[in-house]
Amino acid sequence: MIKKIAHIGVAVKNIEEAEKFYEEVLSLKIQDREHLGEIKASFIPVGDTAIELLQSTTPEGVISKFIEKRGEGIHHIAYQVENINQALADLKAKGIPLIDQQARRGAHHSRVAFLNPKGTYGILIELVEPEKS
Repeated sequence: MIKKIAHIGVAVKNIEEAEKFYEEVLSLKIQDREHLGEIKASFIPVGDTAIELLQSTTPEGVISKFIEKRGEGIHHIAYQVENINQALADLKAKGIPLIDQQARRGAHHSRVAFLNPKGTYGILIELVEPEKS
């Protein structure tokens, strides 16, 4: 089911400041930036995975609420899957609670779905099926 870690999502208050840290301090390069609804995202490749910086564009957004409750830091771990519909069906059959019952559009035209942390030992897990080329 799981092919690899696709990325690690990091919630930040100021995406521009966070980008500077990754570029100037860690010598990494921003690969891509996207605006996904109420979220600004930046992708920073690291080996075979990536860091996804996430900033809310509204005070009521999910990232703002996360930071208000838990502070800045790791928000989720995303795993790449071959077939997200099959993965969701398998997990549901195993009793894993899902946030998303069906996949939705994610960054880079991927299909994504989140699992409820109550069934994953407190970790918000995102499943990612990359766009088929």
